[in-house]
Amino acid sequence: MKTKKTDRHAGSGLQAAAQEAVTTVPEIRPGQSIELLKELHILTRDGKLNQDSRRKLKQVYHLFQFIEKLLQELPDKPEGITLADHGAGKSYLGFIIYDLFFKDQKTGHIYGIETRPELVQKSRELSARLGFNRMSFLNLSVAESARSDELPERIDVVTALHACDTATDDAIAFGLQKHARFMVLVPCCQAEVARRLSEHKALSLSRTPLAELWRHPLHTREMGSQITNVLRCLYLEANGYQVTVTELVGWEHSMKNELIIAKYTGQKKRSAADRLRAILEQFGLAELLETRFKLPQVASDVTAPSPPIHPL
Repeated sequence: MKTKKTDRHAGSGLQAAAQEAVTTVPEIRPGQSIELLKELHILTRDGKLNQDSRRKLKQVYHLFQFIEKLLQELPDKPEGITLADHGAGKSYLGFIIYDLFFKDQKTGHIYGIETRPELVQKSRELSARLGFNRMSFLNLSVAESARSDELPERIDVVTALHACDTATDDAIAFGLQKHARFMVLVPCCQAEVARRLSEHKALSLSRTPLAELWRHPLHTREMGSQITNVLRCLYLEANGYQVTVTELVGWEHSMKNELIIAKYTGQKKRSAADRLRAILEQFGLAELLETRFKLPQVASDVTAPSPPIHPL
């Protein structure tokens, strides 16, 4: 009996602490998990919010607003919404989405996919502690996840926040295979195209003055990043997605700030495929057509064809 009384008092204490945090920190939404916010270091251990964490909380809400609108657009189905978060890390994004949206739903599931086993284990422990029962954490690469029986055949929403280099492309490939209705991508460290631009730099400089745009190493990296994301947008459009590109947060917080939101419409654009192919050929990247950007067969395109891009 003494143990039960102690547990009862402990439970009352937790509820009181949560209520106090909501009362003293007006930014926190009613019903949010105070323990989760502490685990994410948004709240201090005594439930306080300093200026840095207040800014962090605003960024969390800003990102969630984008995703919440997409979740609300999805049609109702018995099994609920499925979301896969690639390169999940500590599953920061997945936990926030679950806490602010999935927790109040009776159905639906979030899958966190991460290659580091220690992070997967910590996420499993935290979800169990919080009672977030419709979350699974898988120790898989993005490529492995596309073939894994641990995930359903279809995923409604695919997210990849700061997935490094080609991991974003892997997440796109996963989304295409799983017939995702939405993809939310924040690319990071786009190095593959920059490496290839460096390999062909001397030849490019001999052919065109435009190669000055990526002659210096810093410019090569920036140009490679820009080209990579443009190619990804065209690739998504060629595969039937409507693409929106916007800022994630203010540039003062992160230089890796490009948010790509793709919504499946089924309208595969031949003009986008033609543009993508032309850009790859123009920059000496045609081999990527066999690896990263395998284009679908598109019989027609409702949009007017784009004018051809002449090779440099």
